[in-house]
Amino acid sequence: MGIYLNPNNEKYAEMLRGEVFVDHSLLIEKTNPLIRTPNKMLCVSRPRRFGKSTDANMLTAYYSKGCDSSQIFNDLKICQTELYQKHLNQHNVIHLNMQDFLSETHDVEKMIQLVNDSVIWELLLKYKDLLYFDKTKLIRVLNDIYSQIQNSFIFIIDEWDCIFREYKNDKEAQEKYLDFLRNLLKDKSYVSLCYMTGILPIKKYGTHSALNMFDEISMVDPGLLSEYMGFTEKEVEKLCHQYNISYEEMKEWYDGYHLTDTISTFSPRSVVASIIRKKFGNYWTSTETYEALRVYIDMNYDGLKDDVVKLLAGEEVYLNTDKFQNDMTTFKSKDDVLTLLIHLGYLGYNSSDQTCYIPNKEVTSSFVASIEDSSWNETTKALLNSRALLEVTWNREEELVAKYIEEAHLDTAILTYNNENALSYTISIAYIYARNHYTIIREMPSGKGYADMVFIPKDDKPAMIVELKWDQEVETAIDQIKEKKYYYGLEKYLDDLILVGISYDKKSKKHICKIEEIN
Repeated sequence: MGIYLNPNNEKYAEMLRGEVFVDHSLLIEKTNPLIRTPNKMLCVSRPRRFGKSTDANMLTAYYSKGCDSSQIFNDLKICQTELYQKHLNQHNVIHLNMQDFLSETHDVEKMIQLVNDSVIWELLLKYKDLLYFDKTKLIRVLNDIYSQIQNSFIFIIDEWDCIFREYKNDKEAQEKYLDFLRNLLKDKSYVSLCYMTGILPIKKYGTHSALNMFDEISMVDPGLLSEYMGFTEKEVEKLCHQYNISYEEMKEWYDGYHLTDTISTFSPRSVVASIIRKKFGNYWTSTETYEALRVYIDMNYDGLKDDVVKLLAGEEVYLNTDKFQNDMTTFKSKDDVLTLLIHLGYLGYNSSDQTCYIPNKEVTSSFVASIEDSSWNETTKALLNSRALLEVTWNREEELVAKYIEEAHLDTAILTYNNENALSYTISIAYIYARNHYTIIREMPSGKGYADMVFIPKDDKPAMIVELKWDQEVETAIDQIKEKKYYYGLEKYLDDLILVGISYDKKSKKHICKIEEIN
């Protein structure tokens, strides 16, 4: 048993002793069949707080010859699978957390040397009776071990991409590091399996990758591991029942990463934090802070700000993820920035139609905080006015409602403002604070048509139906709500239901508001 070679199972055992635990041991069922096959290389990238290190520790505890983990895994789901006993603590494991090595050295060459020396030290202690051609080079030592006694190794490499996050602009250091990993792992008989985790997919050299032997699993393409990329809806629903917590509220705050058409995942750390603290909130800033997000949204490649406004308005935005170079500096278009934000967890991704979106309330609050502290002075004003707009709407102050929407239009007028759809973006941004009190549904089927925006209260606030008109009289908006009976389905709110009509006059370039209560 060593630190890097055949570690013990204590790190994973700690997770089981925690207050909240979700059994993802069936991930092992996916890795067992890959051992000593052409598909033995996996690189799994996902955002911070999504359980990467937990899975790496679990795999180490399961495979490592340095411990007996039967008491751990005999009570988990994996124990019911066909290959469970065959591989339980039957492999030599080399577990490396690259962030630890980099933090100790602060230099890529020194970090590589420290990895080399640390693993060699433990290998020579274990295999001291073998003959070695060169005891100073890790690859040579591993080859000599394999050639003499046919011992192969499972490599579990955590935080593999720390170089690309901490040395974003040092291309030479990045290439040296990639070359080190390639030489260590590619086409080596002593590698029986490699499971590598990080936030970023594997860095490309131009259009090619130095580590092209890996099957890549990511937030853009989760492959067969989609249900292990976070907490699934079933898992979170079970936790909410166990701890007597509102599943609907949990879903609103932390769900929304639609990895497939049928699997949507939650941010694991945020779910656990909300259960332990018994409070919903933004737990994002304690890891990947909103200042980091601000750096990227301040880059206005090809109208990136336009897309961010649409995203905040609840829209989905089309993008091409294929050209992204898998680093944090090589940006040639807004698509590169948006793709990075998907990998960082700030955006969700629909692979079926190649669109991104803001997944949940936690991430929305991070976007709002970032914009308020950014150079977006105009949009910031609209966001800050949102609370006041909601108050004057509740108070039926029509002129003030029109004034705040007018300002929101001027402040977010980076979008082409020439139709009712563009008007709806402005309204969505202007009422963004309302999401704290309402579930907002756009184009809600109701009565004899589709209501533009329906605000369904989560607390004791009045329900609202908002109808928009482009270059028409504002009265027609209120009349349409009544004539088409858009209040169908909202019967329980009829005693406290506000009808809001908002129109924009192209000639005067003015917004007009009319507010009534349902009779």
